[in-house]
Amino acid sequence: MKVLVIGGAGYIGSHVVKELMGKGHQVTVFDNLSSGLLQNLFPENDFIAGDILHPEDLDKAFARGFDAFIHLAAFKAAGESMVCPEKYSVNNITGTLNILNAAAAHGCLRMVFSSSAAVFGEPQYLPIDEEHPKNPENYYGYTKLSIEQFMGWYEKLRGLRFAALRYFNAAGYDPEGVLYGLERNPANLLPVIMEAACGKREKLCIFGNDYPTRDGTCIRDYIHVTDLAAAHVLALEYIAEKDKSLTLNLGTGNGITVTEMLEAARRITGQPVKAEYVGRRAGDPAQLTASSKRAKELLGWEPHYSDVDTLIGSTWNAYQKYYAAHK
Repeated sequence: MKVLVIGGAGYIGSHVVKELMGKGHQVTVFDNLSSGLLQNLFPENDFIAGDILHPEDLDKAFARGFDAFIHLAAFKAAGESMVCPEKYSVNNITGTLNILNAAAAHGCLRMVFSSSAAVFGEPQYLPIDEEHPKNPENYYGYTKLSIEQFMGWYEKLRGLRFAALRYFNAAGYDPEGVLYGLERNPANLLPVIMEAACGKREKLCIFGNDYPTRDGTCIRDYIHVTDLAAAHVLALEYIAEKDKSLTLNLGTGNGITVTEMLEAARRITGQPVKAEYVGRRAGDPAQLTASSKRAKELLGWEPHYSDVDTLIGSTWNAYQKYYAAHK
C-alpha cells in the first residue's frame, strides 16, 4: 500500500516507517519537524514538510493519492496539557479534524491512530481492557478520546475505516540500531534515566515511594517502540483486508516499577545513575497495566522486545551512538 505517515519523523513515527518499509509498503512522511528529526528520515521515502494546522498542506499531501494514512502528530505530555489546554485543543483536536477532512476529500479512508491509555483515567480494575470505563484525568487523554469519537462519526458519515491503538508507555529504540535520533526535552522515565547515566542530567527524581506496590514506586506497562510499530502495521493490514474498524489496547500485562527500571539501568549501563525520592505527583495511579488479549486474537500481535533488559539495552545503545556521532 501507499501510506502517508503523519508525524513520521518523530520517535514512534520513525519506527513505524521502518516497519512499514520492512513489510514492503511505499511510505511518504508528512512532518513539521517541531519534534521530529531529519535524522529519522529514510532516503527511500518521500518527505513532505507540512503542518496539520495548515489545511492547504494536508490537501496537497493527500492529493498525491494514498491507500491509507497513520496519524502520530498529536502532542503527548499529560502534565503540559493541564497547564496549556489551548495548545492541545489546537494541535490535537483542530489538527486531527483537518487531517480527517483532507483524507475524506481525497478518498483516503483507511486510518491508524496512535491513541493512548490516558483515555481511561484512574483504573477501576487491572489489567485494563478495551471495555474499561473512559474517564480521562488529564486534558491530553481527553483529546485522544475525542479523536476516537471523531473517527467513529467519520466512519458512519464518510466510510472511514480506522484502528485506534491505546498504549501506556512507549520505550526502547530500534534493536538493529538504525534509528537513534533522541527525543527533544524528554519527560518519560527511561530517557530521563539515560540522561542521568550520560551525565546530561544531575539526577533522576522519583515521584513517590510509598505506593501500595512491591517496592513503593509506581508500576507501569512499558511497550518497546518496535513492538508498537509492528502493531500499527498489523492493524493497517487488518482494516484493509477486513474492511472493519478496530480499537485495541497494547501492553504486556506485566508492569515494571520505577525502582526496578532504575536498578536494571544501573546494571546494564554500568553507571551509578543518581536518584532521589521526592513527593508524589498529582494524578499518578499506583499501577497501570493493559490487557492485549484482543490484539493477540485479532492481529496475532505479541510483544517480542518489551522485556526490561531489551528496553534499557536498546535505549542505552541509541544514546551512546547518538552522543558518539555528535561529539
